[in-house]
Amino acid sequence: MKPVNPTAATEEKEQDPVQADYQQGLQFLQDKNYSQAAMAMHNALVGYEQQEKEEGIANANDKLGDICLAQQQYDKALPHFERAYAICKKHDDLMSLLTLRKKLIFCHRGLQQFDEALQLYLELLDVYEAMNNPGSTIETMVGMAETYQEKGDLQNAADAYNTAADIHANFKHTRHAEKLRTLARELEARI
Repeated sequence: MKPVNPTAATEEKEQDPVQADYQQGLQFLQDKNYSQAAMAMHNALVGYEQQEKEEGIANANDKLGDICLAQQQYDKALPHFERAYAICKKHDDLMSLLTLRKKLIFCHRGLQQFDEALQLYLELLDVYEAMNNPGSTIETMVGMAETYQEKGDLQNAADAYNTAADIHANFKHTRHAEKLRTLARELEARI
């Protein structure tokens, strides 16, 4: 049995109330209780702003954006993600920037702001090519194809599917390549 440490209670730090709000907001979000999640996360955001903790501000904005996205409130999600993106860019947080670009794309597509979404896809392509990440490049090309299709630009959609198919073919993924080429041919037939 471990000896009793009379100072153990004082050694344990009480959780910061702002962090407690943030954690509670995460739990509410996970439970899909969006109104409670929004209140808790808003309280956390205000607390982080008062403490001038940029990481907390970015995280709370990101989660507020997620809450809005879960309810398909793209117009409300967008400014939260943009604020988080600006902070992450300031701190050169490359992994967070990748994730936030994808969330921004989702918002822009939901708002039918296709050109903005496509611009972000191009930025993702640059990053994935620099990382030599063909899987994410293919995923991005397919997203671009879907966005072009939503925009009504069937030729560019077909071209994006064909480019993704070529990447698959280079890695001998013939089944995946053929599936994308079929999508491209179906679009080209409609032009």
